[in-house]
Amino acid sequence: MTRIPFPEMKYPLIAILRGLKPEEAEPVVGALIEAGLTAIEIPLNSPDPFRSIETAARIAPKNCLIGAGTVLTVEDVARLDDAGGRLMVSPNVDTDVITEASARGMVTMPGVFTATEALLAARAGATGLKFFPASALGASGITAIRAILPTGLLIAAVGGVSDRNFRDYTTAGILAFGLGTSLYKPGMSAAEVSERARLTLAAYDAAIGS
Repeated sequence: MTRIPFPEMKYPLIAILRGLKPEEAEPVVGALIEAGLTAIEIPLNSPDPFRSIETAARIAPKNCLIGAGTVLTVEDVARLDDAGGRLMVSPNVDTDVITEASARGMVTMPGVFTATEALLAARAGATGLKFFPASALGASGITAIRAILPTGLLIAAVGGVSDRNFRDYTTAGILAFGLGTSLYKPGMSAAEVSERARLTLAAYDAAIGS
């Protein structure tokens, strides 16, 4: 079992850019990085996603984590590696996908909802777990499952989480989040994304008492 550690970053927040077009990648990703977000996920059901990932990986500083979401196959993992991605996020637990991504040195975050899925992903060497949809589980549900998991796993809440309800989770010790439409929706300008990022980081700081 190989477990790639999650890199140290000021904000354990993953910006999910579903629907991003390749021509938007440089300005939008650049705006997020400039604002202070250093983990970017471009789901593979976006238009020409690997081209966007390649652009994002090219412009991002070394301390940034660029990758893909909705990764379903080992072939997807290989293409992600070729594009320069270092973050693999999946909606499910596929041990072959996790193993392949880990072997290529990627940070891995499979999606889980139950204790069975969470333990299977941990056993496969996942870096962290994406509890989705967090809005259905709630902080209490995630906390209950976390109690039986190995230490050292990053626990992230994704789905229905935004700057408006960070505190619901941070008070339970859940500090990592995947953020989608609260940060980016298709068609948003880089300026709009920058402003959303600024408000999001201010809310996060307030939620953790910084």
